Amino acid sequence: MNVLVVEDDATIAEPLASGLRRRGYDVVVVATGHAALAADGYDLVLLDLGLPDIDGYDVCRQLRERSEVPIIVVTARGDEADRVIGLELGADDYIVKPFGFRELVARIRAVTRRVQPRVENGQRRVGPLTLDPRTRRVHLDGREIELTPKEFDLLAALMEEPGVVVSRRRLAEQVWESTWYTHSRTVDVHVGALRRKLGDAAWVETVRGIGFRLGRSA
Repeated sequence: MNVLVVEDDATIAEPLASGLRRRGYDVVVVATGHAALAADGYDLVLLDLGLPDIDGYDVCRQLRERSEVPIIVVTARGDEADRVIGLELGADDYIVKPFGFRELVARIRAVTRRVQPRVENGQRRVGPLTLDPRTRRVHLDGREIELTPKEFDLLAALMEEPGVVVSRRRLAEQVWESTWYTHSRTVDVHVGALRRKLGDAAWVETVRGIGFRLGRSA
């Protein structure tokens, strides 16, 4: 997942970006409203309101007018009126500084699940890739992909939250109902097989030292 951090205070922006990168997110930091409005290719915005050039509320409004990308306001303005204005202008969530990093990550994941529906008629869909949990069938560009039961379960786990990193430990526990120590290599082997069957390694991206995430291959 590509996160755009709009924050003019480097003492806040740099550790925030570093922490998100350690969690497997791709992060771009900009310090002005104009730079935020000129940016593209992001999946979520963390927006400070106190920007040096444009009021953050106006940035929020303009971002929402052009896109449905999730916006989380991250600001020192904690009054109820400020929260109401931010949410009415299109923000999906509002968190007040100082905040806990784990809380922020939890809010990112919650907002991503809420505003990016991936289930259509019971099927999970990411671009041209479709997975049907009821029939246990997978199609890519309309062509059925034959997967083993574990490959299917692995893909299903990754498709629960596209773009979000899933640790090897969690995949081992969810797919094999076993421990990381038992199946750490098994996860990697099955990821390799899944990539080959999907025909493009970009569908399952490796996040070094953490795990894997479902990409958005064209």
